Amino acid sequence: MLHTGWTIWCVLLTLHISACHLEISGYDSDGVICSEVTNWRVNCWETLKQTFPGLSNCTMKDETPFNVPEKNAVDVQNLTPYFKLCCRDRAPCVLCLMIETEINIHPGKAQEDEGHSGYGEEDDGEETERNFKASVTVCYYAVPAMSMCKKVEFTVNRAALSHEKHSKISVVIIEPPGVSFSSRVIVYPKASLKTQEVSVPSLDDVCAQEQQERLDECHVPKLISVINKEMNRVELQFDGRNKSFPSVCIQYEKNGRCQGWNRTTIPLYSVTPCICLQDGQRSRRSLSCPFNDTDIFQRNVWQNVSVSVAPGQMNNLRPMLSWNLSAPCRLEGEVWPCKKESSCREMKGFRQQLSHGTWIQNSKGQWEKRGVFEEINLKLSPCVMVKVKGMDRELGPFCFENTDRWHWSLLIVGIMLLLCLTVFISSYLLRHDFVKKWVWSWHHGGFVQIGMKCHVVLLSPPDVDDGVSESVCRLGSQLSNQGFSVSVDQWSRKEQCTLGPLPWLYSQLLELKSLGGRVVIVLTHKALERVKTWTHQNQGVIKMKREDMGFPQKSSPYSDVFTASLCLIQADKQLGRAAERFVLVTFDPNSSIDRSLPELLQGLRLFQLPSQTQAFLSELAVAGAGKGSGKDMDRVEMEGIRWMEVKV
Repeated sequence: MLHTGWTIWCVLLTLHISACHLEISGYDSDGVICSEVTNWRVNCWETLKQTFPGLSNCTMKDETPFNVPEKNAVDVQNLTPYFKLCCRDRAPCVLCLMIETEINIHPGKAQEDEGHSGYGEEDDGEETERNFKASVTVCYYAVPAMSMCKKVEFTVNRAALSHEKHSKISVVIIEPPGVSFSSRVIVYPKASLKTQEVSVPSLDDVCAQEQQERLDECHVPKLISVINKEMNRVELQFDGRNKSFPSVCIQYEKNGRCQGWNRTTIPLYSVTPCICLQDGQRSRRSLSCPFNDTDIFQRNVWQNVSVSVAPGQMNNLRPMLSWNLSAPCRLEGEVWPCKKESSCREMKGFRQQLSHGTWIQNSKGQWEKRGVFEEINLKLSPCVMVKVKGMDRELGPFCFENTDRWHWSLLIVGIMLLLCLTVFISSYLLRHDFVKKWVWSWHHGGFVQIGMKCHVVLLSPPDVDDGVSESVCRLGSQLSNQGFSVSVDQWSRKEQCTLGPLPWLYSQLLELKSLGGRVVIVLTHKALERVKTWTHQNQGVIKMKREDMGFPQKSSPYSDVFTASLCLIQADKQLGRAAERFVLVTFDPNSSIDRSLPELLQGLRLFQLPSQTQAFLSELAVAGAGKGSGKDMDRVEMEGIRWMEVKV
């Protein structure tokens, strides 16, 4: 559609850009510009002033790439795609795809198509004989995304054509979907297999332009570091339009590995001259090294220099002494071996420069330099001295223990370990049950009475998961083999159907009261969500119907038993006795459940099985751990009875 708002586009049509530069233009929306058919190279500004005797009524719309292209009087001769930054008023700039299309118009072919289709029979007047409609469809895609197409429809003035004429159409696509900086874009006419490839400049290249402030992706907040000696820290302040805390990472040396930092302060003792800060988004960061001219932080580097020394042999079996120096920053200086007497006297001919060779960064962010003193006499028990540029003293000596003494020490330690292992295995085989219970008692503040028979009530989570259900049954069998009296909700479906799930649970609690033991609740992530929902909607009220809790419909048949246990936990917590009767377990070895327990379950011991099986068995082995006595226990049981009176 022709509009005076597009005049600024025409002025820029004949300009070209480099691979790492984007022009700046104004824009309104996606559009198309059709040039005069007789001479499309005339000035665009003058062309728009005319009434367009060649092409007129240009419109553009989306087109699917799967439709068969229509036959018309237009052939695409050439495509020239490129990108620009489109800016309007004071709004941020956006990426635009420009496609300049050179076309050939065949009036004779148009006449055949009109005669075949009957086009223009109902149109009247001389205008129909002079004009006919045509279209061009261009498609594009960013590798490896799917193609998208734009169809340009226009009217051709037949009177302006003699035989075969050339024209030009410029398509403007604002923020093409799937296209971003550094993308590789393929452009092609739908009716042809001719393709053109164009690459979008990288964000770094675009942000290096003068107009980079107009692009949101280029905006990086300015970082300001303030040294607070009274608080022994460096405070980070950010100046920018985005008031939220930017993404910051810290690295030692400009080519060091950047480690995330989510605080606004840095301890003063960890600041070094080579420390650098990166702030901004992951795709666009600003690097600054604000302390490289500050000498007061140099001592933090010197105080964190460490050297390790080890003897060895070269490939030709000749002796050697290897050294490994680590520091927060790469250093300049010298390393040499010495013979330790009253002082460490240098062994001549072995000095090495720290600035030579390669420094590598370890997993802790420290820079390491390694070296070897070849063919050195290890019988002299040589040590290593270090001289760092800028320091007024030498570091060292760093020594290794005598080899013979080290061998004897290793032999003694090995014998002691063998004796301890023998005693441990014997104790475990003979009295492992007693040892486990004794250790548990000691860690719980003293010796308690250990009972041989305990009752364990094993409750499944409320969500349907066949894998978890099998693990619950397997755990019940293992506990039964260990001599515990075990009740598993999955083994008692008949009793639950006869008594109801809640009376069944209460009957198990009565048995637990007489024998002692624990109620073991299996947790999953869905179970935690159920606990959070129950706690939020109860708000301390025990009597609540299931339909009021908003629980999901898809749940296991043991959902009511699980919910009833939450009521009893809440009542026990009010008396400070919940940990004496309830224990939590999870079967996920990589679970982070212990860091996200709801408030209702906090204070209860959580065991990750199978890695903590021994500790779990010791917990269950304490007699009377789940017992209650006196009025407090009666109150808890009465709360359970009241809750079970609610019809669910």
